[in-house]
Amino acid sequence: MPDGDPEVEDLEQNSVRNSQTLAGMIDHTILKPEATRAEVARLCDEAIAYGFASVCVNAVHADFVARHLKGSKVKTCVVVGFPLGASGAAAKADEASRAIAAGADEIDMVIDIGALREGDLDRFRADIAAVRRATTGKLLKVIIETCLLDDAQKETACRTAKELGADFVKTSTGFSSGGATVEDIALMRRVVGPEVGVKASGGVRTAENAWAMVEAGATRIGASAGIAIVGGAGKGGPVGY
Repeated sequence: MPDGDPEVEDLEQNSVRNSQTLAGMIDHTILKPEATRAEVARLCDEAIAYGFASVCVNAVHADFVARHLKGSKVKTCVVVGFPLGASGAAAKADEASRAIAAGADEIDMVIDIGALREGDLDRFRADIAAVRRATTGKLLKVIIETCLLDDAQKETACRTAKELGADFVKTSTGFSSGGATVEDIALMRRVVGPEVGVKASGGVRTAENAWAMVEAGATRIGASAGIAIVGGAGKGGPVGY
């Protein structure tokens, strides 16, 4: 039997590498209020099987997820002040502390959107700072809900999050009027530079879309469609990326 076509074999190898690379950037997410423990457990099993970065859940599932993922490389990610960001700094800090005590490795907090929009930057900064203090030693992602902000406000949010020591800025909750866009990812990356991560979340459902976000500067993808994304990761993704 003749040897296989080297070019085809190289493409197949690159497809596998693409899939693995993309999987390692995905926060496998279930944030719907009606999520059951059986659904959350299935998400954890999928994250372990596919090598996703984390499982992202509401705080009520933090302990359950941390126990389910124990012994794996997958992190437990918990949202705080979700999805409105309007619970106040003290409440968010307390929620973050409780999530960490329950086993969370990463916290995704929603900013005080109203404070930013009305220009109350003292209140806006205090909100992020309180959660940053509560998450010392853990990874903090700051959700700025880009669809509700103009470009100047997005820049202020990203710059402030970076100044206050956030590890990531994140586009969206997925529960508002819009999700991640390539344009917003590029803007966020430009503002925070290479030192801070950028997470694209909200509406990312295909490999092509995910790769577009990565090419624009995203280093993490939040998605409930993680398996579908990785399953198509060899289609339209940059070869060897």
